[in-house]
Amino acid sequence: MRDLYTMYVRNKRQQDLLSIADKLAEEIASHAPLADEQADFPKETLQAMKQSGYPALPLPENYGGKNISLYELLLLQERIAIADGAASLSVGWHMGVLMELRDENLWKTSDFDQLAKEVAAEQKMVNRAASEPATGSPARGGRPETTAKEIDGKYYITGRKTFTSMASALDYFLVSAYVEEKDEVGWFLLGANEPGIAVDYTWDTVGMRGTGSHDLVLDNVKMEKEALVEMASKESGPKGWLLHIPACYLGIAIAARNEAIDFAKSFQPNSLDTPISEVPHIRQKIGEMDLKLMHARQFMYSIAEQWDRFPERRQQLAQALGAVKTIATNAANEVVDLAMRIAGGRGLSKRFNFEKYYRDVRAGLHNPPADDSVIENLAKQAIQYSEK
Repeated sequence: MRDLYTMYVRNKRQQDLLSIADKLAEEIASHAPLADEQADFPKETLQAMKQSGYPALPLPENYGGKNISLYELLLLQERIAIADGAASLSVGWHMGVLMELRDENLWKTSDFDQLAKEVAAEQKMVNRAASEPATGSPARGGRPETTAKEIDGKYYITGRKTFTSMASALDYFLVSAYVEEKDEVGWFLLGANEPGIAVDYTWDTVGMRGTGSHDLVLDNVKMEKEALVEMASKESGPKGWLLHIPACYLGIAIAARNEAIDFAKSFQPNSLDTPISEVPHIRQKIGEMDLKLMHARQFMYSIAEQWDRFPERRQQLAQALGAVKTIATNAANEVVDLAMRIAGGRGLSKRFNFEKYYRDVRAGLHNPPADDSVIENLAKQAIQYSEK
């Protein structure tokens, strides 16, 4: 791996963790084209992830994990994204859920113990299912139309969830629903094979096709009351693990940058005596790519390092986390665009990966938080704390 990537690896532990991602990435890359074609999360990638032990890395060490930090998560997720952005984004949600549950004590200890033991022993995978057709992004605050009704001591859950990454591959869904008798939103842990649960294969997008983010259909799913593991908090703090999103898109940009440089060094039209890597405007684009990546990645890893080192300051980092996502995803789009310009018309050919990078990286602009929300929150903060 090139210095551009490894420059943020600081110690032997991080290098050892990265070796897991390196080996896994080699396997994942071979399945990415078919996943993109079929618009589903590949079983081969799922098997490789589980065999590597990757899904258990966020767990505390006493559960059999590595208790990875936010900084380490970003190193790993960025590396996976260089191989396949869709695989990185997908598993990033699972990794983030475990880190959130580990750090924020959202569940009863017995509930977390049970899930953690299954992840450690069987590498089971979980993701939150929150988005819905009518409510849009949960980040915008809409109440779910999915309902959970209590009848004779059981919950009956009905609804439809969209953007459920790895829908066909997950072992557990953490589903948000309006709990009528409580007049609150709760989260239910549902096994993928529970009667009444089905995956509707609706995912047909331009980019990030390999996430397999199909609809999850819940038809009167009957669950014990213990399945209600969490109530939605109105005062939820910042979620550092969401930086797996910018890490993913920067990984895609790094992959595009690397291939663009390889292309420029090897392509020599008969009108030139040298490869196009010696042409000034091509070199300008290469330099611009690295400048954008250095800027965005330094900001991202700096904020992650602050998150890990100063837990008491995490509330103050809320706006910075959003700013990282906006800066990183926009920079990633710009880098991929520059790579496409270096490749020229060949960048549109299915013979190369450039067109896939171009499609996948666009999705980052639509992952939470949205640019407008980030900028509005920064403005509020600036006005609130400005001198009068």
